[in-house]
Amino acid sequence: MVTSSDGHRMAVAAFDYTGSVVVVTGGSRGIGRGVVRAFLAAGAEVVTCGRHRPAAGDVPEATGPDGRRRTAWFVEADLRVADDADAVVAEAVSRFGRLDVLVNNAGGSPRASAATASSRFSESIVALNLLAPLQCAQAANAVMQAQESGGAIVNIGSVSGLRPSPGTAVYGAAKAGLVSLTGSLAVEWAPKVRVNCVSAGLVATEAAADHYGGDDGVARVAATVPLGRMATPDDIAGLCLFLGSAAASYVSGANLVAHGGGEPPAFLAAAGGV
Repeated sequence: MVTSSDGHRMAVAAFDYTGSVVVVTGGSRGIGRGVVRAFLAAGAEVVTCGRHRPAAGDVPEATGPDGRRRTAWFVEADLRVADDADAVVAEAVSRFGRLDVLVNNAGGSPRASAATASSRFSESIVALNLLAPLQCAQAANAVMQAQESGGAIVNIGSVSGLRPSPGTAVYGAAKAGLVSLTGSLAVEWAPKVRVNCVSAGLVATEAAADHYGGDDGVARVAATVPLGRMATPDDIAGLCLFLGSAAASYVSGANLVAHGGGEPPAFLAAAGGV
């Protein structure tokens, strides 16, 4: 078992990734950091990346089932640049000789009005949240197709791609595209490579307090979720462990929505029904 920073426990014992090689993009903080730690704890060798190298000691690490303390191998890369995306996958193969799982986690967007967002801003958001995952997936697929065991790709999406996303409209559109892309790649790259998506709901990351107006804002937002809390990065990590494993060997082209029950209809609250 691994215990998250907020005391929730996630079961990684059921997943043995000893001898496996995993790439997690954007793994130095937030959801990505939780995903990296989960795969390390399950015994995998993990390569991650980001635009800025973390400070010494801040690269994710965890103790695997064999008792060995593993640290992720970090690659400095801007995934909006195709050559950088290719280089992350190439580093994993060069260092460890194979690639079993790719988790396309890197993404995000600052708030911006759709009425005034510049074309340069919009292009950057689409590049990070849709085109970069495609580029990384293409590089990973080329490796996995040549392996007898194939491989698995997990795209981290968002509920912003499944419902209106005011304030982050382009981000929502890009994440909607990622869901569509997932299904198409699952068909094109079968049977060797499975491709799935996890559409995450509200997640309590390091930036949550700033985004939702402090701890009180986080608490108010969490109270709107039927399960009574926001997700933790470890909640999303557990789904990545599952989708990359043999337990999901017949799951491909799926979009697994992890939103704690979703958002109760606003009209019910207005009518006093919720």
